[in-house]
Amino acid sequence: MYEILHTKAPEDELNFYLSYAKKEYKILEMMCGSGRFLLPFIERGFDISGVDNSIFMLEKLKEKEPNAKIIQGDVLDFFTHERFDYIFISSGSICLIGDVNECKEFLKKLKSFLVKGGRLVFALDTIATKCKDDEDYKISVSVKTKQNFDLFLKSKNHYDELTKTQFSPSIYELYDKDKLLKSETMDFKIHLYDLEEIKNILQELDFECFFIYSSFDKRIAKDDTSEMFLCECIN
Repeated sequence: MYEILHTKAPEDELNFYLSYAKKEYKILEMMCGSGRFLLPFIERGFDISGVDNSIFMLEKLKEKEPNAKIIQGDVLDFFTHERFDYIFISSGSICLIGDVNECKEFLKKLKSFLVKGGRLVFALDTIATKCKDDEDYKISVSVKTKQNFDLFLKSKNHYDELTKTQFSPSIYELYDKDKLLKSETMDFKIHLYDLEEIKNILQELDFECFFIYSSFDKRIAKDDTSEMFLCECIN
């Protein structure tokens, strides 16, 4: 389903991340998935490496670009002696690290991978995106596969105000007309951020300076009404 829905990176988001890149930079994309952002960087001649935990995603990436520099492994355990001019994490993927303290340690580690003056840029989903609670599973996405099967994603949502966690347990179902061919469950949850929380985290990490934007054209975030925060942190 991911490959069907996300064949290419959204142009505005891609251009946002490209705006920080220079040809002489060594670049790292954490949580790179199947490469919808990494591949356009490679196509433009940038020196970029990617890290992701999903073997399946990275296999898809390698099908598209066999020479891509990628590492498979848990991003929380990842370590390298290399130093980078620019590290980025796209599309709110960092929110999958649901424990805020783990996320803080992860950001601290990424900071240590940067050269002096290097940039860490990442996107966050905010509390403005929280879903209403559901009692039953509902179809949230449906797509047609190459084999003309119907693939459905059914989800139900619960938002925990105390921990700012969006729980969205889900079921994938693959149908050939009315016949269920396969089903698979997913325990999906993410942490949603408010502006004060991410400000405090970045201040604690002691970056040289940082900016929190509410849009890809880099408007400074002023409150929690934005559905995303884009953080630019300078080491």
